[in-house]
Order: sequence, then C-alpha cells, then structure tokens
Amino acid sequence: MSSALVPIPRRDLTRAGFGTLPAAINRAGEAAAWRFIEFFTATIRNRNTRAAYAQAINQFFAWCEKHRVTTLEQIKPVVIAAYIENHPAAAPTVKQHLAAIRMLFDFLVIGQIVPMNPASSVRGPKHVVRRGKTPVLKADQARALIDSIKTDSLIGLRDRAIIGLMCYTFARVSAMVHMRVEDYYQNGKRWSVRLHEKGGKQHEVPAHHHAEEYLDAYMDVAGIWEEKKTPLFRSVDKHRLLTANPITRTDVLRMVKRRAQEAGLPSSTCCHTFRATGITAYLENGGTIENAQAIAAHESPRTTKLYDRTSDEITLDEVERIAI
Repeated sequence: MSSALVPIPRRDLTRAGFGTLPAAINRAGEAAAWRFIEFFTATIRNRNTRAAYAQAINQFFAWCEKHRVTTLEQIKPVVIAAYIENHPAAAPTVKQHLAAIRMLFDFLVIGQIVPMNPASSVRGPKHVVRRGKTPVLKADQARALIDSIKTDSLIGLRDRAIIGLMCYTFARVSAMVHMRVEDYYQNGKRWSVRLHEKGGKQHEVPAHHHAEEYLDAYMDVAGIWEEKKTPLFRSVDKHRLLTANPITRTDVLRMVKRRAQEAGLPSSTCCHTFRATGITAYLENGGTIENAQAIAAHESPRTTKLYDRTSDEITLDEVERIAI
C-alpha cells in the first residue's frame, strides 16, 4: 500500500466534510479513498447528518492513529470496542459515533475494500430516554419574549416572525431557514406554510393567526411578496440591511440567545426551545398527542412525547406534599 497522498480534488473532500483524508484510508489506496468519499457524498443526503458523521469518523481515525492503529487491516472489533468504551462523550454521542463507524465499514465491505465490518459485533452504551432535555418556556414567557421584540425595524419584524413561526408550527430551525417566499401561501381563506423537513419531506401546516400577522408584517416591509423563489428569511449585511442570502441556523441561534437575554429568559433558551414550548402549550390547552405528532411531523408519538412537559408542574406539586 502506498504512503503517497491520494489525489482527491479539494471540492470533493470539502463536500464530504474533510480537510484531508484519514491516514489509514489514504494508505489503503485510491479505490479506498474514493469509496470513503462516496460514503459521505453519495449516501448521506442531509448536510447536518453528513457533518456529524464526518466529525465522528475524523475523531475515530485520529484516535486510531494516536494508538498506532494505522491501517484498515488493523481495525478489529476489539479496537472499535476500546474506542467506544473509552469515549468521553455522553451516551447519545457515543451511539452516534458507533453508528457512523458501522455504516462506513458496511459501505467499504460492499465496495470490496475490506472483507468484513469490524463494527458489526460491537455494542454501544445503553441509553433510554423518556423525557427530553430541550429547555422549555412557559406560555407567558414565550409571549413575553415575542412582545419584547421591537418592531420598528425590518430586523425586528423578521426576528419576531422567525420565533413566532417556530412556536406556532413546531418547526425545526433547519426547516425554517430553507423556506422560500412561495412556502407561505394562501390556502382557501387562510394561509399555510410549507416546511422542508429532514429526508427531503415537505410538510404543510396551517398558519396560526399570530404567525400570519407576524409574517405579513415582515413581508410587507421587506417587499418580497412577488419574489417567490427567493429565501423567505434573509441575513443582514454590515449596514443592517437585508441581503438576498438566506439566514443560517447559526445566525438564528445567535439571534435567539440575544433576544432571550434581553427578555430576561434563561440562557439555555435555544432554537429547539420553541418546538418543545409550542408542543407543550398545545397539549396544555387540550390538544392530543396524535395531532401534535402530525403538526411536528414526527414519525412516532414516542418522539412527540419527549417534548411534552405538561406533567412537570404536577410532579412538583406532588413533591411539595412531603411535609417534613
């Protein structure tokens, strides 16, 4: 096996999520290198998943190199088991890393790069979740946050529309930032939003009257009603003017953190907070878990239940009965 660098174009490396090939892959030759790149660029369509798996694989091969496991042939089940057992991260992260390693080696086996998958017999840590950890706001806190946003500027109108949309549609931030102007559309007498969810799925949700109000006000001032194919929510330039570029998830998180701090809300408030807050508020007002699942576009009601915090206050009241 050659130690020379395999000539993989920079654009393909970047798209796969790597700056350079892992040394063990590079030593395995050009066929292995291309198969490795194809795993990330051809089989993983979701950019967020691709980035997470690339980071996991990078860390694994760096650990292997550190422990003198320098070729693919040396990566045995015991090596992967040692990596998993000594991984310092939380159980969900470790399970994700093992899944990435297992899928990669499955792909290498199919491509006849390695004879067997060394990760197939390795078991990950046990991790059972019955209650989500996403920070949730009470309904009055969410209302206070929305009302605290000054709407005398286009940026204020945009930020209110973003937060309002995430609350009233349970939208993931990644689905929201990919919306185009045409994804807010009239459906009979009311308006609806079209969200571009994970796996290329399109999910349509009727717009709550408050969401309508916020979106209309933002789009009126932005003057983008007729620009159907352009981003709905846009970034701003150094002059605080809207650009033609879509706002990013990172930009939204920074905005949410800033707005939450200004409203005196917990620093743990994040984009996903509004998904959990909306679901909890819906269930507290008599909504069903089945309909919450449909609005949130969850595959299973068990996932929706992780966002349900309606029992928190009941639990606290019961604990306070312990009169000592």
